[in-house]
Amino acid sequence: MKLKKQKSWQKKLVRAFLLLCSVVFILLADIYRPVTGVQQTEILWDSYGIPHIYGKNSRSLFRAFGWAQMESHGNLLLRLYGQARGEAAEYWGENYLESDLWVRTMGIPVRARQWYSAQRPIFRRYLDAFAAGINAYAREHPERIDDSLEKVLPVSAVDVLAHVQRVVQFTFVVDPQTVASVREQWQNSTETSEVRTPARMEGRAWSRQPLGSNAWAIAPLRSQSGNAMLLANPHLPWFDLFLWYEAQLTAPGIDAYGASLVGIPVLSIAFNDYLGWTHTVNAHDGWDAYELKLANGGYEFDNRVRPLRTNRQTINVRQADGTLRQEQIAVQRSVHGPVVAQKNDKALAIRVVGLDQPGVLQQWWDMARAKNLSEFETALKRLQLPTFTVMYADREGQIMHLFNGQVPVRSQGDFAYWSGIIPGDTSATLWTRNHPYRDLPRVLDPPSGWLQNANDPPWTTTLPAALTPDDYPSYMSPRGPIDFRAQRSARLLAEDEQISFEEMVEYKHSTRAELADRLLDDLIPAARERGGELAQKAAEVLKNWDRQTNADSRGAVLFSFWERAMDGSNLFAIPWNEKDPIATPDGLADPAGAVAVLEDVAARMEATYGTLDLSWGEVFRLRYADLDLPANGGYDELGIFRALRFLPSEDGKFAALGGDSYVAAIEFSDPVRAMVLTSYGNATQPDSPHVGDQLQLFVRQELRPVWRSRQEIETHLANREVF
Repeated sequence: MKLKKQKSWQKKLVRAFLLLCSVVFILLADIYRPVTGVQQTEILWDSYGIPHIYGKNSRSLFRAFGWAQMESHGNLLLRLYGQARGEAAEYWGENYLESDLWVRTMGIPVRARQWYSAQRPIFRRYLDAFAAGINAYAREHPERIDDSLEKVLPVSAVDVLAHVQRVVQFTFVVDPQTVASVREQWQNSTETSEVRTPARMEGRAWSRQPLGSNAWAIAPLRSQSGNAMLLANPHLPWFDLFLWYEAQLTAPGIDAYGASLVGIPVLSIAFNDYLGWTHTVNAHDGWDAYELKLANGGYEFDNRVRPLRTNRQTINVRQADGTLRQEQIAVQRSVHGPVVAQKNDKALAIRVVGLDQPGVLQQWWDMARAKNLSEFETALKRLQLPTFTVMYADREGQIMHLFNGQVPVRSQGDFAYWSGIIPGDTSATLWTRNHPYRDLPRVLDPPSGWLQNANDPPWTTTLPAALTPDDYPSYMSPRGPIDFRAQRSARLLAEDEQISFEEMVEYKHSTRAELADRLLDDLIPAARERGGELAQKAAEVLKNWDRQTNADSRGAVLFSFWERAMDGSNLFAIPWNEKDPIATPDGLADPAGAVAVLEDVAARMEATYGTLDLSWGEVFRLRYADLDLPANGGYDELGIFRALRFLPSEDGKFAALGGDSYVAAIEFSDPVRAMVLTSYGNATQPDSPHVGDQLQLFVRQELRPVWRSRQEIETHLANREVF
């Protein structure tokens, strides 16, 4: 009897042990279990230079992704990591000193080490693997790396996290150019109330900034096929840390296609067989500038004097002869954050959200692995991503818009108040916690059947409006006018009851100028009635214009130059109305003044170009790598959904510096249907054939089909790497 009990106990122990082993096996399967039938990790490179990575486990996948990014963007990636360390001036000279000052003042290198320690152990190993892939590539292909960039090697996962901070918190949430502008205003002003944060000025259209995007989610109700559809369309500069990298990542537990910014080890815009999401830069306030009153070597706070914490650092700056000079800096910090300026007995400090939230990469990774809305929102609710709209759609037909971000709980004031300089001598204005997920503006499956965001505040994500601004704190997001690109976005969706996949792609390429539809009916007759001979000629050109900015559109150049010469603050007869958000503003406030400006612009155009009847593509160009092609699409201010921004060139023409960058049109059919484009190509390495190789498609307003199945990829295979 005793022996039977002992054997029974042993059996239970064995069963418990086996159960424990099975649980451990399930937990570790994502790390170690190979893809079915795959005993090795591969990168299948297609004919557009897109890496389709098949990892036998997640660590191998991350390692291969690091390798792939080096193959496509090795020189750029190493330079970005060197800048994120705050040591770029030591590597490459005086031109990088400002970058180092920003990185050091914001505390990025020290915080990156803290973030690394705070990662979940499994995910920390993934980041280590990504860095290991970068280093392995550099060891095996030193001839493909610029000599000046080898100084950055080897890289570590700490460098990856420093880069993430520099991109997300210290470029998208707040950037050095904006802080420099605020600092200059503040130092030169006598009244603090006059200083405004440029990107957040009340009434200013958000997408006038160079960082923007379009995003759509279309429900089965409005989809011709009965499937939900998603449009991802970020607009970023075509250089530096803003470049997108397109890839497919496949391993146990993940099969996602999308894009990340160069140097980011996970996809940040992506879709899988079940769901997808994209981001836009949202009208979100994630930082504030505080004015401190200096006293007795410190600053006043709640009727006491607190000391400024000072950290002295040395920046080495490489000279032309190869020697190093040393730049001594003293980074001061108040309870608010780093001090960025001083004058007389005052100082300016800034406070930024998300610096204590190190899990954004893990969150993106889990979003890409989600299979339904519940799993997706479980990842979202961590709120590790400090900014960006989330636009979502899935194969179940659900669509969602989330005004995502870490929004501080503020004790007073509206959005305009927090866009100015905040008194820093009291804890009453010092925010210390953020709104939870449930407080954020969110729309799920609206009756309209569509959602959009074009960098406008969340209140116009669909029409009729699904959100009421009065239900949220007045500092959550502005209520001012939405720009014409956002109005064009909403109009395209609202005016089509049944949208096919092909129509979505067509609408994505719309170059129609919404602003022209508001003003030409007034401007043309005013020019004919009030203007001289040159104004009459201009009116005729504008009358014959198709109101598009296609390469062959004639009249668009004249209208664009006129718009940029006008005073936008007093342009319209009928102001924007919150109750009629996509039909206002409208009409010319000062027809006589508008005609005078038109005549002046026309005279300058004739002097420069010899004619008013230029085609858009003659003047506005796509100049990338060795290419010089006619552009289509244009400025946000004109209300063009196909957004491009330009800089003037010495030859009197304008070259695109950013805008439409990565595009993905996705229909959640079975199988998923998708078309994409990375405008400038998927590489920057000088010897790569993929630098600018998609720009001809951009010119033709075409997307390329996504190759996701192994059979499709093998059909279009350019190279295979096995690890």
